[in-house]
Amino acid sequence: MADNFFLDNLDLQFRLERMDLREVIEIKEKGYSTAKQYAAAPRNYEDAKDNYRLLLEVLGDICASVIAPRAAEADEEGAHFDNGEVQYAAATQKAVQALKQAELMGVMLPWKYGGMNMPETLYQMMVEIISRAEAGLMTIFGLQEIASSINEFGGEEMKARILPRFSRGEVAGAMVLTEPDAGSDLGSVQTRATLDETTGKWHLNGVKRFITNGCADIQLVLARSESGSSDARGLSLFLIERDETVHIRRIENKLGIHSSPTCEIQYNNTPAELLGKRRFGLMRYAMALMNGARLAVGAQALGIAEAAYRETYQYAQERRQFNQPIANLPAVSRLLLSMRGEIEATRALLSETGNWVDRLKAYDELNNENPEAIPDLRQKLKQASNLADTLTPLTKYYATEMGNRVCYLGMQIHGGVGYMREFNIERHFRDVRVTNIYEGTSQLQIVAAVGKLLGRALDPLLDEWAMKDYGPALTSLKGQLVEATDLLKKATDALKAQERDMIDYYSSDLVNMAVYVLNSWLLLQDAQVSERKRDLAQVYIAEHLPDVNRAHQSIVNASATPLQARNTILGSAF
Repeated sequence: MADNFFLDNLDLQFRLERMDLREVIEIKEKGYSTAKQYAAAPRNYEDAKDNYRLLLEVLGDICASVIAPRAAEADEEGAHFDNGEVQYAAATQKAVQALKQAELMGVMLPWKYGGMNMPETLYQMMVEIISRAEAGLMTIFGLQEIASSINEFGGEEMKARILPRFSRGEVAGAMVLTEPDAGSDLGSVQTRATLDETTGKWHLNGVKRFITNGCADIQLVLARSESGSSDARGLSLFLIERDETVHIRRIENKLGIHSSPTCEIQYNNTPAELLGKRRFGLMRYAMALMNGARLAVGAQALGIAEAAYRETYQYAQERRQFNQPIANLPAVSRLLLSMRGEIEATRALLSETGNWVDRLKAYDELNNENPEAIPDLRQKLKQASNLADTLTPLTKYYATEMGNRVCYLGMQIHGGVGYMREFNIERHFRDVRVTNIYEGTSQLQIVAAVGKLLGRALDPLLDEWAMKDYGPALTSLKGQLVEATDLLKKATDALKAQERDMIDYYSSDLVNMAVYVLNSWLLLQDAQVSERKRDLAQVYIAEHLPDVNRAHQSIVNASATPLQARNTILGSAF
């Protein structure tokens, strides 16, 4: 097993070096004036990157030496549920304690609350490393987005009271949205929030289901605060500190991520605090919270895929058939090559998306504090908002579908032994399956992304990349991508001209085109600085440009026949 899950990952180090958050970090660190008040704060951008590298190395060491060696044990024991209380597996408890001792549990929070003021892009690298070590642990570590939402939307008293406890690792968080009759349709949430007019205190009553880490001390609960309402406009977000009025009914018996407790919770007149403003619960606060969570799930899928690839590559080198390692067989080597290309394309996409999310947060903060601080701030804020809102669902969709493909291929290469519990690929195969289901299914990500794509939200970014000079060695690849980008634009216009039902039916084709074109451009930029990346870009583009062509043909030749025939076809199956 590796000694360090960051230092052994050359591509993750490549992404750190290629990262350009200079403007973002300067805004977050108040022109680096924070260094005057907090000894650990960076003095300049180079100092910040050195700090981030050190944190990733510390985490990489913990993951390799403490967490990964006991990952199978954490999976085997799983979370316990006894007498209404949840207890983590022994291996999970040890892992959490190691992360606490390293002071890694509140890294995105501001310095004044004991955090490290880390940007989203770096945090998702940490989530990936954790997930490679033990996927279920990510749902404890990765829910730091809860604390970030409190920091963003909570009042000063609430933040001062709650956030330092997150930074010290004294509390964990849970995002409590789903109900038995309100899954994807969160606008129909029925948990009630009642305001006692005499005391000014809120109380919650209702049942929530499928709540990841639902045993957490601090919970953000979506509830109906406006009597007589029946849609999203009547929902608000509330903070509760778990007490005797919060009854955990059970934890789910799941296919994977066994170390992560998924709870059904009943609130019985539970004291609650309004987070932010009334009526903003779903459309503003929960959506912002879910966007961060969706990036984290994308990083989780990437980490699992990285672990699965490494297990598979090692097995393929060791397993001999026909007097040679099976890795030498073209049928196997092609699968390994496809896995590697998808993993590194996903890492590039996740980094690009994190970059725009970080810009959005920084520009928004600056706009609230000093809108005249930098030229064209409002224009930059609009661009960052547009791209962050477009790229986030695309990234969650692609990363989680990719993770499932990679684990599928990993098990295929292992053959029969991969189906046995003695091999880690079996656990990765089970763990990754939830990633394209929870925090919004892949189908919901397509719905979220397609409206932005039809509005040509990616055009400025794609046009900017197409204008760059990639040098003579990459001229042919660039030409192919220019053609693919043109096909994407033509397909977008063709689909936009269709009726709503037709748009919905063919939206997955447009989303697939968009992610393959995006990833290909990102890998082409990497190819400018690395010969290895040039080879990888050639492989990825050769594999996926035919998919772009097929999706384009599907859209421009769109027919209503599938829609007209679907009820007959489906009904005739019985």
